[in-house]
Amino acid sequence: MQEKELVIIGGGPAGYTAGLYAARADINAILFERGMPGGQAATTEWLENYPGFPGGIGGIDLAMKMDEQARSFGLEVVTADVEKLERAGEVFIVHTTQGPMQTKAVILATGASPQVLGVKGESKFHGRGVSYCATCDGAFFRDKTVAVVGGGDAAVEEALFLTKFAAKVYLIHRRGELRATKLIQKRAMDNPKIEFLWHSVVEEIVGDQKVEAVKVKQVPSGELQTVAVDGVFIYVGTRANSGLVKDLVQTDERGYIITDEQMATSIPGLFIAGDVRRKPLRQVVTAVADGAIAAMEVEKYLALRE
Repeated sequence: MQEKELVIIGGGPAGYTAGLYAARADINAILFERGMPGGQAATTEWLENYPGFPGGIGGIDLAMKMDEQARSFGLEVVTADVEKLERAGEVFIVHTTQGPMQTKAVILATGASPQVLGVKGESKFHGRGVSYCATCDGAFFRDKTVAVVGGGDAAVEEALFLTKFAAKVYLIHRRGELRATKLIQKRAMDNPKIEFLWHSVVEEIVGDQKVEAVKVKQVPSGELQTVAVDGVFIYVGTRANSGLVKDLVQTDERGYIITDEQMATSIPGLFIAGDVRRKPLRQVVTAVADGAIAAMEVEKYLALRE
């Protein structure tokens, strides 16, 4: 069985920053990522609030730069799915699709995934008009009509992105005002392609072979209306990808892992970074901060074990 000083699980901004700091600290580390680098950041078309890029930067571009920088310091990055994590005495066994690995410390940076609406038709039409990533699928809806569900930053930003392709974008929100930051709100309000359906919730996504409409209910009155659309993009929050450690650590009611300010859990050697951690703000800038702290705490932890 291979052995490492540190295994990092997850290749988003938190994981790559942890890997960068670990490599620079000469820690023998490996990062496992099951998909493309960048996590949710890579599905964001444009980031305007990440320091150092006055004109903004594409999510995929930022992810690729993080990957390149971490590798340049010697971080080993492997594409594999981590299937199980177990504590074995004072070490961990990380079971991956590439085989098991023993390690002294783990940084879990598995992030969060889009929350589903849970309405009829959502799972049936996933990939056939229902999407959780406008950056991934927006181009398929050129000159078509789409609906975006949600009212936070992600929903409004992706609605604006979709106006590059779609002829019309309905933004469906259960409240009478958006939760997004004021600047993004103003852009959406000023965009003639966006129509707001306030105090509304999606009851059902309907169609034959693909999405054809959404049934929308007015929250105050209960009145139903059918809105013809070709696609539905859902942004109603996220859920923590904490399944690997749900039996090992303490989580809150939504599954987010509880840590201290050093990113540590109650299990020695197990650290958490990024969106999977309970925190007041989930942004790329907070994820990279978590990753840096976690890696430096691992360095201290390993030094105490020598």
